[in-house]
Amino acid sequence: MPNSTTMVGLPPLPSYTLSPLPPLIAPIPDKFLTLIFPIVAYWALSLFFHFLDVNDYLPQYRLHTPVELLKRNHVSKTDVIRDVLIQQVIQTVIGVLLGMTEPEDVIGKEHYDVSVWATRIRIAQRLIPGILSLVGLNAAGMAKNIANSYPVLSGFLAGGKYPWLTHAVSLSSGEVTVVPAFAAWEIIAAKATYWVLVPAFQFSLAVFFMDTWQYFLHRAMHSNLWLYRTFHSRHHRLYVPYAFGALYNHPFEGFLLDTMGASIAFKFAGLTTRQGMWFFTGSTIKTVDDHCGYALPWDPLQHLTGNNAAYHDIHHQSWGIKANFSQPFFTFWDRILGTTWTGGDASAKYERSRKSAQNVAVEGGAGTSIAGEPSDNPNQPRHAGTKTLLPGFQENLKPLTSASRQATESLEQALQDIENGGPRILAEETEEEKETRIGLRRSPRKKGGNPTPSDVGSLKGLRERVNGSLHGRSGGVLGLESSR
Repeated sequence: MPNSTTMVGLPPLPSYTLSPLPPLIAPIPDKFLTLIFPIVAYWALSLFFHFLDVNDYLPQYRLHTPVELLKRNHVSKTDVIRDVLIQQVIQTVIGVLLGMTEPEDVIGKEHYDVSVWATRIRIAQRLIPGILSLVGLNAAGMAKNIANSYPVLSGFLAGGKYPWLTHAVSLSSGEVTVVPAFAAWEIIAAKATYWVLVPAFQFSLAVFFMDTWQYFLHRAMHSNLWLYRTFHSRHHRLYVPYAFGALYNHPFEGFLLDTMGASIAFKFAGLTTRQGMWFFTGSTIKTVDDHCGYALPWDPLQHLTGNNAAYHDIHHQSWGIKANFSQPFFTFWDRILGTTWTGGDASAKYERSRKSAQNVAVEGGAGTSIAGEPSDNPNQPRHAGTKTLLPGFQENLKPLTSASRQATESLEQALQDIENGGPRILAEETEEEKETRIGLRRSPRKKGGNPTPSDVGSLKGLRERVNGSLHGRSGGVLGLESSR
């Protein structure tokens, strides 16, 4: 029986035979590699950044000094590693269950699928004469005039008619017949669609879903006090994020935001097992990079999108906790819904945090070594490059009302986070700013009231200081510079 496509003047679709897809790394099945690769990538990249940390390499690109990491975080590295391993166990169990729902990847149908796309391209060409007629062009006449000089273009203008393109095929009966064939450009376009455009669309869909899933659940964790205190506050014990703390979460939050978000995105986008392997591994690498604590100019992940380590680090600070919710890929939801950081350049804030942590270390009678461990040298020099405007800190200012609201809400949430030391962090930062203002009194600037650490406990006083800062009346709780 002739192929049905031949009956309507279309090239016939080829037959195919399916066979299992060979594993990427024999003899380990791809379904197991999908579970292994993200974990290996997580710890391999984390160890790379940890190596930079303990050896104090590239200090000019660090967002925080080792002293800050030691003094401002409220969880031990042992507890962080434990909770990350718990999440990865949960992630692996869900991955096994997810793999059981997936069919086995096969090969052998690629030529058929490319021909299907070529057929769609051929059918779509039938619209060309009608489209050209809308602008007053005679497609048939144009095709006739160039038929001898440009036969392929002539066939395209005529609506995908290439009568001279044929090839011989053998039927099941043993007879040989001549059938229509595809033009070379149709095959090229079909291959580009099948091998590039469709996978790119699938990955884009998965990224969009995961970004959407994480943004709204992450924002909910900050909007609902019970959710924040019960689940999400654990992640914010890391005021100074580092690479292997990227998945430091409450187990339920890790399951809901990360594991389920990635799993549903995988299903939603219709990815294959091997595509899922790269998607899960890529999202893991991006998450670790966003928490690495470095603004590296040669790190491609920090330049492909605006959602990088500098961007997300702002969210971990007491003054930016109500901003920059987007994770892990892009920032479009922050921009659309107005939750990007609105306080302008944050380099001065980071400088004050460095000084505050250093002062705490000195007053405590011990410095901090480059590796982040106690040191006998309390006068350890500050890191180079602290005055540099780090990538990701330059944002366009929004209206003052938005900045004031965002700053107040961030500081209020930090105050409420008693278990993780939020009030103490604010008190230390406030004291440092007071000392900074004392050093500036010789300038002809109008003096305002100097807050004390005890003032931090009053939300009313907090709002007044934040609003006063934003309108240029005082230095503010955290030195929020006036945008005037």
